[in-house]
Amino acid sequence: MITLALSKGRIFDETMPLLAQAGIEVLENPETSRKLILSTSQAHVRVVLVRASDVPTYVQYGGADLGVTGLDTLIEHGGAGLYQPLDLKIATCRMSVATRADFDYEAVVRQGSRLKVATKYVNIAKDFFAKKGVHVDVVKLYGSMELAPLTGLADAIVDLVSTGGTLKANHLVEVEHIMPISSRLVVNQAALKLKQSHIKGLIEAFAKAVEVRS
Repeated sequence: MITLALSKGRIFDETMPLLAQAGIEVLENPETSRKLILSTSQAHVRVVLVRASDVPTYVQYGGADLGVTGLDTLIEHGGAGLYQPLDLKIATCRMSVATRADFDYEAVVRQGSRLKVATKYVNIAKDFFAKKGVHVDVVKLYGSMELAPLTGLADAIVDLVSTGGTLKANHLVEVEHIMPISSRLVVNQAALKLKQSHIKGLIEAFAKAVEVRS
């Protein structure tokens, strides 16, 4: 049995066409089913539904043989023990720094002042500002990141941006682009050895599907 870890939402939806190209169809809709383990049209392949932030953990420790996770989640997790064969080029967005429209971010950075930054991407934020030589105090939040600058909790946020609509609606602006983000295929290294033919076949099918999609 091959177990694929996915999270509900955009990653699940955008992985489905790639699975279809590989001849695999998930037999139940995760939005209407209460099941956390879903069968597929291939008897030896099943899908487990987990939180997006837990996908690398399930794969690393063998709860799943492979999974699909965002680069942001992978960096925060650390990627230890994971084989990362493919950029699937789905669920694309960008990691950015944003502030209130009236905040002079460039001046603060130029003067070497200390920034208070709210984010759930602590490792990405710390690494980015350390490379710039900017001193920051990081405040970890799990949601409603846009509120932090508006309430004075932070000077800036580091967050994922897709269209920018939420930032604009809350009178925030992107002031720096950190990195492009897309979803990766990750594989448990032990499973790759023990189930080599099945997993390599899936990796090749995903690679072909990405090529066709591109």
